[in-house]
Amino acid sequence: MAVPLAPGGAGLAVDTVLSVRRLGKTYRSRAGARPVPALDGVSFSVAGGEFVCLLGPSGCGKSTVLNILAGLDRAFTGEAGLGPGVRIGVVFQSPRLLPWLTVRQNLLFALETSAVPRAEWEVRADDWLQRVGLGPFAHVHPHELSGGMQHRAAVARAFAVDPDLLLMDEPFTGLDEFTARAMRRELLQLWRETRRSVLFVTHNCFEACYLADRILVMSAGPGRIRDEIVVDLPRPRDDESPELFERSVAVTRTVLAAASPRAV
Repeated sequence: MAVPLAPGGAGLAVDTVLSVRRLGKTYRSRAGARPVPALDGVSFSVAGGEFVCLLGPSGCGKSTVLNILAGLDRAFTGEAGLGPGVRIGVVFQSPRLLPWLTVRQNLLFALETSAVPRAEWEVRADDWLQRVGLGPFAHVHPHELSGGMQHRAAVARAFAVDPDLLLMDEPFTGLDEFTARAMRRELLQLWRETRRSVLFVTHNCFEACYLADRILVMSAGPGRIRDEIVVDLPRPRDDESPELFERSVAVTRTVLAAASPRAV
């Protein structure tokens, strides 16, 4: 689904679709409870057409960053700015399809809140369902689909609203590895076709190395950007290549160091 993000992108570089500066977040619960810092001075940017992975241990604030960027959390400090006219779409950890609507109707519902002209809604919904292999299942309800097919529908819904930037929060975590591998390949194919910018949250080092142009490694909470890794492996990438495996092992060491108490 497409959602707004404020403030705007005044002063951003021409090719920058997202700029995050000194982002901070503290959770406060009942009166008298000790505040829990979740983010501390997170800064990064995403360029047009770039695939960036936000990688780190559980509890480091990765999903908190995405919730802020998706407009679901307004209680933060710092700045999160989009480039002029940039539209975003979101894919959550669970597909979040509306169960009383068919798969096609789920896409049409999302298009109703988008900037896509009404005359294009039906053609766009049908086109994206075909692209993710769900054309024959357009008129079934979500509970009639497998988990992998539901995630495909969620990806189709996000692309259908024509976003410039796609936010993805560990969308393949709940899938078996065979299905997750197929979904990663499909996602990269769609990304190559559309060249939309992607910010992808994951705790899977192999997944990050397979997908990303750049990996931003977050430290244990309160989350900070501890390392930036450029993945210079040529595309298209073979998810069974020794080079990819070796790179993921090196990145795993970096994440383990970031998760150490000494890193914070």
